[in-house]
Amino acid sequence: MVRASFAAPVNASASPAPRGLPFAALRHPGYRAYFLTSALAMMADSIEHVISYWLIYQKFHSPTLGGIAILTHWLPFLFFSVYSGALADRFDPRRIIQLGMVFFMLVSAAWGVLFLTDTLEVWHSAVLLTLHGFAGVLWLPASQLLIHDIVGASQLQSAVRLNASSRQLGILLGPAIGGLLMLAFGPAWGILINVLIYIPLVWWLWRAPYGARAAGRVPDAKRLGALSDIVAVAREVAGDRTIASMIVLAGGASFFVGNAYQAQMPEFATDLGHGHAGLGYSLLLSADAAGALVAGVALESRGWLRAHPRTAFILTILWCFCIGGFAAARSYSLALALLFAAGFFNLAFNAMAQTLVQLHAPEAIRGRVIGLYGMSALGLRAFSGVTVGMLGSLIGIHWSLAGAALVLAAATSILLGLTMRLRRE
Repeated sequence: MVRASFAAPVNASASPAPRGLPFAALRHPGYRAYFLTSALAMMADSIEHVISYWLIYQKFHSPTLGGIAILTHWLPFLFFSVYSGALADRFDPRRIIQLGMVFFMLVSAAWGVLFLTDTLEVWHSAVLLTLHGFAGVLWLPASQLLIHDIVGASQLQSAVRLNASSRQLGILLGPAIGGLLMLAFGPAWGILINVLIYIPLVWWLWRAPYGARAAGRVPDAKRLGALSDIVAVAREVAGDRTIASMIVLAGGASFFVGNAYQAQMPEFATDLGHGHAGLGYSLLLSADAAGALVAGVALESRGWLRAHPRTAFILTILWCFCIGGFAAARSYSLALALLFAAGFFNLAFNAMAQTLVQLHAPEAIRGRVIGLYGMSALGLRAFSGVTVGMLGSLIGIHWSLAGAALVLAAATSILLGLTMRLRRE
């Protein structure tokens, strides 16, 4: 269990470092290497989704299954993110990330075998998406601790935002590379080739001089506990309004919308007149990733949008309007533009919330706090498979996505008002 003897007081005065040089984190050689290799790993992750979601849709034609895909993929984040953070607190984060990469590679290989043998069934999809979720759970908290060790607190906002940008770069390239692999080699061999793209990150982490020991931080030696530890971590940080509000904000965005529309993108593409495995479908998948990448470059080059809770709330509301507009769009070009804008605002508010939580987290349990944030920001995406996917099978995915976005916008506006009133008081 989390005990008072090891929990440091919440640093309520923590704040982002003053505006520094553009792309400050990339001035660290170690961070540059991690930026590039993690972008490749994220691209491989995106390629797997592009190929697997497409074949799932072509084989089963079920919005409900798209919702189940989201549910089974994100539930591991809901139940195990804090435990993963505890592992990252206790062990070398480099090895935790490598273990996650092995899981990713095994899942891609399994998809390839099932596609080659034409034996894919619904339960196979559920199992593989769940294992894929476990790989992501291992990666997230350890990754945040590793970049904190590499760049330190003074450049953390730059590193978090660039880390999110590297992921979006991978997501942006994923549909294009995935589409080329499907066209050149077919879906089965394409996803098997995808296994090789994870190797650079695994290889670099073997000798990278970073992590808990290299940074001189003494990992927590306490045993990993049960559900009571999650409650204890939540209580430990509940007194910090910044951490609490960002966890609630990220959780709401994940619960109502998340990225459930990605699993439904084949149907959106069909309704917009691009329901085939070609450029039109790939551009829809890439549009919000492109917007996120542009956000990362623009914000880092200009030093705009320093981390502040009120700004994070406003960016979330703007994201909701873009997602709702995409759901209602009947023009392909308008849908692309709205997805691009949604990607811009999504990266901006998520990177800001992550930075605020990480800067305010007590050092002794930073991994657990990051895990708690991940449980909210990613784990609750499981329920967006219900609010968007399963509900979409009843009323249509356009109505379900638009409704979810509007509800989230209203809830975020209420939270913004409450936060501003509390600060005035």
